[in-house]
Amino acid sequence: MSAQDKTTSKNEAFDADAASMLVKEMKGTFASGKTRNYEWRVSQLNALAKLADDHEQQIVDALLNDLAKPPLETVAYEIAMLKNSCKVALKELKHWMTSEKVKTSLTTFPSSAEIVSEPLGVVLVISAWNYPFLLSLDPVIGAIAAGNAVVLKPSEIAPATSSLLAKLLGDYMDNSSVRVVEGAVDETSALLQQKWDKIFYTGNGRVGRIVMAAAAKHLTPVVLELGGKSPVVVDSNINLQVATRRIIAGKWGCNNGQACISPDYIITTKDYAPKLVDALKTELEKFYGNNPLESKDLSRIVNSNHFARLTKLLDDDKVSGKIVYGGEKNESKLRISPTVLLDVPRDSLIMSEEIFGPLLPILTVDKLEESFDVINSGPKPLAAYIFTTNKKLKEQFVMTVSAGGLVVNDTTLHLAVHTLPFGGVGESGVGAYHGKFSFDTFSHKKAVLYRSFMGDASIRYPPYTNTKMRLLKALIGGGILGIIRALFGWS
Repeated sequence: MSAQDKTTSKNEAFDADAASMLVKEMKGTFASGKTRNYEWRVSQLNALAKLADDHEQQIVDALLNDLAKPPLETVAYEIAMLKNSCKVALKELKHWMTSEKVKTSLTTFPSSAEIVSEPLGVVLVISAWNYPFLLSLDPVIGAIAAGNAVVLKPSEIAPATSSLLAKLLGDYMDNSSVRVVEGAVDETSALLQQKWDKIFYTGNGRVGRIVMAAAAKHLTPVVLELGGKSPVVVDSNINLQVATRRIIAGKWGCNNGQACISPDYIITTKDYAPKLVDALKTELEKFYGNNPLESKDLSRIVNSNHFARLTKLLDDDKVSGKIVYGGEKNESKLRISPTVLLDVPRDSLIMSEEIFGPLLPILTVDKLEESFDVINSGPKPLAAYIFTTNKKLKEQFVMTVSAGGLVVNDTTLHLAVHTLPFGGVGESGVGAYHGKFSFDTFSHKKAVLYRSFMGDASIRYPPYTNTKMRLLKALIGGGILGIIRALFGWS
């Protein structure tokens, strides 16, 4: 049985031997030069776009099955964004592949130089369950555009989408160069034992550390797209209704808070907090009704383990009595209503880890500038948001707060701007992608210097005379006049 057969058969164990065979086959394909070809890259990108076009309803159904994700969210945030990534890559690919001419120095005169983008080889993409279609295939677009062979490991926590991806990529893609491995911990462990040319992982920090440790054994470079507690700073001089709607869209309208860049907590002043809470209540009821547990516009919690984790955050004694809206739960349906908590202690459980769910704590400060110290006192988040019309406060926020990305007067939308890098910093991630940044993350920037047989300077070669020393120092110091003086021994 070939490695390709083993990756698509759920009845056969995918172990380290099968993973080794798979990587060997893929390396053979890459060595043939097939994936370096511009036409091959274009054909595979077109195939991905066609896959999304042809099977929109199946994709929507799979995400309904895995997460009860509203169809509009699937179409807008997964299918449309994937198709846009394909479109950008197809439009810009020739430009991305063109070598970059760079200046040379007097030391190498006469010469020319360029930076050539070359594919890394065979890469592994391990994706996440919360946006299981987009987060699986968006990195694959970058890997293909850069000319790599790629193995995709979808998340087993979204089994319907994982199964659909395995089938569709098998039907639409070049299986000698693009492969899917389904499975859970054992299969992922088998893959991580292999030597890859790059590993791209999306998920949590705990597993991110496991991935990085495995990659270190082979000195394999990694991209880690993780998460963190993404804050929202809310000033008082704003359009409160617009700001509130945008916070809700970023929190509950993004997979019911199960997104790496969802607002994790709000910081506002003590005086303004009551107005903000009232506005949140009003807009949440408009969006999800009086019984949000029955709303078809909210995703459910992905599984019982995450439901129990979120319930534990709410059951913490330190947040008892802090719920000002929501808090309803239905364990059998894995649903938790949008929940707002006010004045939660900073040492509470809900503030000690990424929430990744429909709970939104609000912290209060005396002066809004204090919020920057609160944010910077913890690990660097994947995203940070501020709502204000104060120019000085905006500038201070951008200069002071360190995060993977910042948005002023909105939430999460930087994800959709392909000219911006998307990635974390510190504990929220390593590396970035989207648009050309995806191409670059799966490419090696190879330095190339071209010289002729002219200009063979004797200063490079023994014997090392005093004249050559003077010339060397003149070269180091720079300036044509200094070189002339050195050559002729002038003082």
